[in-house]
Amino acid sequence: MVNYATDPASSRGRRHPEPASATRTVFQRDRDRIVHSGAFRRLRYKTQVFVAPDGDHFRVRLTHSLEVAQIARSIARALGLDEDLTEALALAHDLGHPPFGHSGEDALAAALAPYGGFDHNAQTLRIVTKLENRYPGWDGLNLSWETLEGLAKHNGPIHLPTWAMVEADAGFPLDLASHAGLEAQVAALADDIAYDNHDLDDGIRAGLFTVEELVAEVPFTAASWATVTARWPGITARRRLVPELVRDQIGRMVDDLLAETRARLAAAAPQSAADARAAGRPLVALSPALVAETRALKAFLRARMYRHPRVAALRDPSQLVVAGLFGALHADPAAMPGDWGAGTPASEPDRARHVADFIAGMTDRYALKTFERLIGPSPLPSDIAI
Repeated sequence: MVNYATDPASSRGRRHPEPASATRTVFQRDRDRIVHSGAFRRLRYKTQVFVAPDGDHFRVRLTHSLEVAQIARSIARALGLDEDLTEALALAHDLGHPPFGHSGEDALAAALAPYGGFDHNAQTLRIVTKLENRYPGWDGLNLSWETLEGLAKHNGPIHLPTWAMVEADAGFPLDLASHAGLEAQVAALADDIAYDNHDLDDGIRAGLFTVEELVAEVPFTAASWATVTARWPGITARRRLVPELVRDQIGRMVDDLLAETRARLAAAAPQSAADARAAGRPLVALSPALVAETRALKAFLRARMYRHPRVAALRDPSQLVVAGLFGALHADPAAMPGDWGAGTPASEPDRARHVADFIAGMTDRYALKTFERLIGPSPLPSDIAI
C-alpha cells in the first residue's frame, strides 16, 4: 500500500474495544460483519429501480452492492489503497434504503418530517451502530472508526447533519465536517459508475429504450458502441453486444478516474491518510471532461428510465404503502412483531423513529404482506413486475 492509504494497523479502533484477530485485519472483520448482517441479506428483496421484478436478471439492492464492491476493489488495488476497507464501504453503502427505493424513502421522509426527517445514508449509520443486534455486549456491529467515517461521509463532508447522523456521531465522533479517506471516495464513485451502466443494461433488457435510441442521444455511449461493433464486426446479437457495451463504458470511466486521481494525488502529495482527508477537496475524482461527457447519459436515464411511465406508475402506489404502514404502526405499535412492538418508546420523537426503523428495514415483499394484513389490498397493481 502507498503512504496515503488507510492502514488497518493504525485504525482509531472501535467504540467498544475488542481483542485483535489473529487471522484478519480490522477492516476485513468489518467487511465480514457487514456480509453476515441481516440488513445485508435483506437487500436481496429491496428495489433498485424496478419494484419486485419478475426477471431473474434485473438488479436489486444486493446485486447492485456486489457490483459496486467489485468496481471499487479493482480501483483501490490499482491505486494502492486498502481493498478491504473499500469493499466494506461499498457493500454497506445502501443498507439504509427502505423498501421501494427512492419512492419509499420519499414517503418515509414525509412521514418523519415532524420528527426530524429521514435519509437513507444516516439510516445506514443507525443500522450498523444501533439496530443490528448480533452481539451480546453492544448494539450494532461495532465497526471500526474508519468504516463508520467512510459510510457517513462517502459523498463528502457533512456540515448540517441530520438527527440520526448526530446520534451516531455523538458516541464515537467521526469528524463529520472533513473529507473522508480515499477508500470512501473510491466507493462513492464506484457507486456512480455501477448504477449509470447497470441501469442502462436493465433499461434495455426491460424494453424501456433501445440501443439505437441511446446511441442517437448520448455521444459517450455512441463512442463506446462504435468501438464495440468495430471490435466484433461479425456479431449482431444484442444479447452479446450490450454487455460488451457496458464493459467498455465501465472501463473508460475507471481509466479516466485513475488518471484524474493520480494527477490529483501527485499535485497534493499526501504523505498519509490524514493528509488526504485534509486536502480540502476530493482527491479521487472523474475528470471534468468525462463528467461533462456523461451528463447526457444521466439525463437520458432520468428521462427514459427513472421517469418512464412503467416505472413512474408504481411510484405513487409504493409511497401509499409506506405511508399507510407508518400511519397504522404509529397508531398501534403493538402490531409490530416481538421486541419491535414491546420495545416501542412511549414519547415522541422516539416513538415515530422506532416505527420508521422497523419500516425502513422491510423488504418490498414484506412491506406488501404487512400492508395487506394491517390495512387491506395493496394499492400496487396485482402484477407489479416490470
